[in-house]
Amino acid sequence: MKTSAFLYPWDVVGDPDAAARVADLGVQQVTLAAAYHSTRALTPRHPGHRIVTAEHAAVLYPPDAARWAGRELHPREQAWVASDDAFAEAAEALAGAGLEVHTWVVLAHNSRLGAEHPDTSVVNAYGDRYPWAPCIAGAAVREYLIGLAAEAAVRPGARGTELESCGWYGFAHLHAHDKIAGVGLGDAAQYLMSLCFCPACRTGYAGQGLDADGLAAAVRGALEPVWAGAGSPETGRAGIEKLLGADLTEATLRWRGTVARTLQESAVAAVRAAAEPGFQVLLHADPEPHRTGANVGVDPEHILSVADGVVLPCTGGDAAREAVLGPFAGRGGVLAANFGVVTGMGGSPATLERDAAHAASLGADQLRLYHAGLASAPDLRAVTEALSRLGR
Repeated sequence: MKTSAFLYPWDVVGDPDAAARVADLGVQQVTLAAAYHSTRALTPRHPGHRIVTAEHAAVLYPPDAARWAGRELHPREQAWVASDDAFAEAAEALAGAGLEVHTWVVLAHNSRLGAEHPDTSVVNAYGDRYPWAPCIAGAAVREYLIGLAAEAAVRPGARGTELESCGWYGFAHLHAHDKIAGVGLGDAAQYLMSLCFCPACRTGYAGQGLDADGLAAAVRGALEPVWAGAGSPETGRAGIEKLLGADLTEATLRWRGTVARTLQESAVAAVRAAAEPGFQVLLHADPEPHRTGANVGVDPEHILSVADGVVLPCTGGDAAREAVLGPFAGRGGVLAANFGVVTGMGGSPATLERDAAHAASLGADQLRLYHAGLASAPDLRAVTEALSRLGR
């Protein structure tokens, strides 16, 4: 199985041994960040630093000034890697070690955008804005994301791309000093908290025969027992229908599904138009259409008619892998199983061989390893040993 490790440019730039170290893991490819959200990242083996603080969402290459001229929404450049083109410098080193390089592009996840342009953010049923979550129904946001996908995906030397957050973002978010766990929310309640009521979405609901104010009131009413108690364990579409009712659930999913599908179609088309023939386009995805976040909810049949394949979250037990891989199996296209290999972040490199074999039995034909730059030395040794056994 072809295997790719995720990496940031700052894991490579300034470390002459980084590329060879990654190649020695036994991977054939690196998925290298070209556009990424804000983060604080450990660099345990870098000779020059131990922590990189990416203060805001940014591109890790010089953006094309002509492309963005006159646009109110445009990508910000990074300032935390000492390089004029951090992506290109890292990609060149990785290719020199015999690794195929694909871009890693994060789209609808951008706190800087929400801070500078509050009107671009998702607005929940209570009127609270989510500055980390651009509303993908807005015309300006869609234009920005499609332009960013085309530019960030097709970097010199890249053979393909993986688009993350190419759809709805919502309530769930790893935020600095998070304090939202006092009331437990299953993914059904999180869906209600992720419904957007910005002007574009209000218009969209009207097109589905819904009164936006009435819908917002219904959402608040459905969540009131959740706040009054210990939370809501409901999951899946059945859980959403239990909270909101079948008719409102269907109408909101129909609106949001149309918005997400058309964005994905446009983003992939823009990438293909900018790329050479044979350039691979994958989407980080989840087979439950109501899901939001990095792995956006999609309809499996539709997305595999648009992109070349999907990258699916597979860390967890057998049942979790079966739930995400099963709906895509046998439909064609790349099916990449994404495993966390950082023990301290919930990954399990010690069981990678067994878990990867299970994923392959469910139809996965590629592996993704998150994340070669963040993992400890023992974690990387476990990965190397597992990939060596899998390759026999």
